[in-house]
Amino acid sequence: MFGSFDFSVLPASLPFIWEGFLFSGSLTVFAMLGGVILGTLLALARLNGGPLLAAVATTYVNAMRSIPLLMVILWFFLVMPFITGTPMGAERSAYITFTLFEAAYYSEIMRAGIQSVSRGQVNAGYAIGMNYWQTMGHVVLPQAFRNMLPVLLTQTIILFQDTSLVYIIGAKDLLKAAEITGKNYNRPVEMYVFAALIYFVICFSLSFLVKRLQKRISIVR
Repeated sequence: MFGSFDFSVLPASLPFIWEGFLFSGSLTVFAMLGGVILGTLLALARLNGGPLLAAVATTYVNAMRSIPLLMVILWFFLVMPFITGTPMGAERSAYITFTLFEAAYYSEIMRAGIQSVSRGQVNAGYAIGMNYWQTMGHVVLPQAFRNMLPVLLTQTIILFQDTSLVYIIGAKDLLKAAEITGKNYNRPVEMYVFAALIYFVICFSLSFLVKRLQKRISIVR
């Protein structure tokens, strides 16, 4: 079965594959950073934002978590040009969509992290004269990030895998680059196998590192 495989086209296709990999990587990092920032704000709104803000944040999070990511990618890419009047482009649309979508998941992680910090430490912050934002910034959020770091990184690994879905709107990610080079060299199966190996090696390595980190954090506790 594997005797008919011909991977001799790999060296010539590597620059194109690398471009796709860079986009997948940058999309992952951008969506992670934006998602964590927006997700933290959503978590704070749900926990301490009052009834109205909490209701808005809860509705947003539940709506995003109830819709498949593939549908969100397609809707945003197809509908936004009608609203804004200008085409957005596949890559820019992917950056915005992933940030907004991942914020809902990071929000739940951060909410659990904030709730894992004991109320006594919050009261201690207020007792020494800190206001709400100072207590959050100096006492609660650093501990919440530390407690939830393995879960945040695990969600980021899932995010990296999900970036392959931008293939549906034509963004040139790792999978799209593999498809194009496969067609150019008439070796689509070999290029899909190569792309799958890249995804596997990266995700498996990061999962291993997350497990090591989780053990270290549990020992420190």
